[in-house]
Amino acid sequence: MPVPVTGWGRTAPSAALLMRPRTHDEAVAAVHHCGSRGAIARGLGRAYGDAAQNAGGAVLDMTGLDRIRTIDAEGGVVVCDAGVSLHRLMEVLLPLGWFVPVTPGTRYVTVGGAVCADIHGKNHHVSGSFSRHVLSLELLTADGEVRTVLPGTELFDATAGGMGLTGVVLSTTLRLHPVQTSLMSVDTERTTDLDDLMARLTTGDDRYRYSVAWIDLLARGAATGRAVLTRGDHAPLDALPARARRRPLEFRPRRLPAPPGPVPGGLLGRTSVSVFNELWYRRAPRARRGRMQGIPAFFHPLDGVPHWNRVYGRGGFVQYQFVVGHGREEALREVVRRVAGRGCPSFLAVLKRFGEGDPGWLSFPMPGWTLALDVPAGLPGLDAFLDGLDQVVADAGGRVYLAKDSRLRPELLTVMYPGLDRFRALRARIDPRGVFVSDLARRLSL
Repeated sequence: MPVPVTGWGRTAPSAALLMRPRTHDEAVAAVHHCGSRGAIARGLGRAYGDAAQNAGGAVLDMTGLDRIRTIDAEGGVVVCDAGVSLHRLMEVLLPLGWFVPVTPGTRYVTVGGAVCADIHGKNHHVSGSFSRHVLSLELLTADGEVRTVLPGTELFDATAGGMGLTGVVLSTTLRLHPVQTSLMSVDTERTTDLDDLMARLTTGDDRYRYSVAWIDLLARGAATGRAVLTRGDHAPLDALPARARRRPLEFRPRRLPAPPGPVPGGLLGRTSVSVFNELWYRRAPRARRGRMQGIPAFFHPLDGVPHWNRVYGRGGFVQYQFVVGHGREEALREVVRRVAGRGCPSFLAVLKRFGEGDPGWLSFPMPGWTLALDVPAGLPGLDAFLDGLDQVVADAGGRVYLAKDSRLRPELLTVMYPGLDRFRALRARIDPRGVFVSDLARRLSL
């Protein structure tokens, strides 16, 4: 029986037949019997929009394929099923002195989802996106074949960032990052405005593996774009206090109680977010060096609050993320000015600096600046306002992130993603019947 399926933003749910294969053979059978409306793979449901929805068709819940198959503890390579979460990898690999090469703002994403969204993290300027660290993957294609796909091939470049539309990722061989401890050495500083922030990122990011800035998007005037900049690296063993050296690789994330069910109207209006932003900015140190912080607090602070997306109210929220290239800073300034002028109540607004992009045809990162912000979906006039931001981004040669999108106009997609025609041509060749499809794919004619 079809069940409602939605993204993490909780907007535009659609009904689909949910199937949960537990083996590769069951995945093959599920695709074979998915029906005329096709199928799309789904991990832990952290895509914000409709990328893992398929109205009237099948959705394959891949979390049943959750085995870690082999670990090379000397060479730092793991082979695992696509349904394994980054959280599980950290639990298993950190005690062995290894960390995932790239993690987004949540560790509750699957490896398959990380490949298909070609996720990025705070270390993109150093490490690139997730697919750069994939040595091979097993892909179930529309003809029922399971193919070994290697970097440098067309099928790999279409799959990395391809939003699950080339097939179902079944397993991945992944190169890891060595660490001596499970603590981070963190530097924090406040910046006065957007230009101050960009200057510090430009001149100082090469000294850090990880870098991110929280921006107060309600600040206006001389304070427009003021931010708290946080940068760090994995702490070496000799930097730990004596007590912490007894268990240097311990990984024990804490969980807080879940917030109540969705509140009508939500809790995040302009006044409440303005107060939060003011307090958050003021409580941050002007400059602090070398604070020890656990991996969950540094990378995934919201993971400690289950179902935090409920605070936006029953209408859900829109996560909007874009990137513009170096030399296009005026477009970034224009977006920040518009958001501040509009008074959008966004408390999750972060700016990062991207390094070189990876070869995925629909991979999001490109060298430049990326800003992500959240707004309640019920904000009056939101669609038209975001359409205007899309145009600023497109005119600057930038793009929006498909893994977070829920409302982009399809005519802008070709402008934003130059590899789109190659992607469509390959899909037509390997999946002529359109077996793999999603609400996102239909909406944007992918």
